[in-house]
Amino acid sequence: MTAQPALTLEIQPLTREAFAPFGELIEASDAVQHFTINAGNTERYHDLARIEPGPDGRVIVSIFRGQPRTLPFTVQMMERHPKASQAFIPMSGKPYLVVVAPAGNPPAAQDLKVFLARGNQGVNYATGVWHHPLLALETVSDFIVIDRSGPGHNCDEVQLDTPGLIPALRS
Repeated sequence: MTAQPALTLEIQPLTREAFAPFGELIEASDAVQHFTINAGNTERYHDLARIEPGPDGRVIVSIFRGQPRTLPFTVQMMERHPKASQAFIPMSGKPYLVVVAPAGNPPAAQDLKVFLARGNQGVNYATGVWHHPLLALETVSDFIVIDRSGPGHNCDEVQLDTPGLIPALRS
């Protein structure tokens, strides 16, 4: 079998509107409900993501330490969590990539969306949304991950028939 040439993917900025079909953007901005607490000392950006642990699950908090990826990068596989959402919140202040495809049937390369997230933007993948595992850039980067622990299989992986190619970032 001859390997398919990779499909070049466009990198887009991560915005609330563009990411909405895949989950929620976690970001302190004027676009979300926020208010002052703690005697005026703290601004609370409220209810930024719907964390779904699924039936019989419980919410857990972990730290993932991602090794930096080099661009161009070939996307050969995707994964999804069919029982629960999964949130990633960067701790290192560095940009990273988010690769997603709609929930449902396994994706093809043309279904993939690639977003460049700033180091102050997190994402919450909705239940069943296809996504690539952590894609840190520049340096080793830590992320708070809020997801599910509980009974049953909660990670499906698929290999893409045609890989997707994420090009180098333009300066």
